[in-house]
Amino acid sequence: MSKPVSSESVATTRVDVWLWAARFFKTRSLAKQAIDGGHISVNDAGCKPARTLRVGDHLKISRGEERMEVEVLALSERRGPASVAQTLYDETESSRATREAARELHRLIGAGAPPKRPDKQARRDLRRLKHDQ
Repeated sequence: MSKPVSSESVATTRVDVWLWAARFFKTRSLAKQAIDGGHISVNDAGCKPARTLRVGDHLKISRGEERMEVEVLALSERRGPASVAQTLYDETESSRATREAARELHRLIGAGAPPKRPDKQARRDLRRLKHDQ
């Protein structure tokens, strides 16, 4: 089982590598695309994929509709298990509360919506209605 690299042995890491190692993105290429697209900011400033990241830096990460603010606790250039990746960062309380509220709102909005596609019984009912006219 791999452990995160301590800040003493690696002083800096590329942002795209760290985002991949911390499991925010499945590939470094996706992390790079997110950075180039302006979805990642380091210490409230835009960044490039090769920007060096240090322990204590604050990142704002946007993935789709999800927004996260995290503080870098440890650096790693190797992708390990999710349990180890979660030790690399700490999400702020305000970010966590905002994400939970958005998730709950999305759940409530989606709960009353009908299914996207009619099931077999509904299709039969629709056919009957069309043929009866």
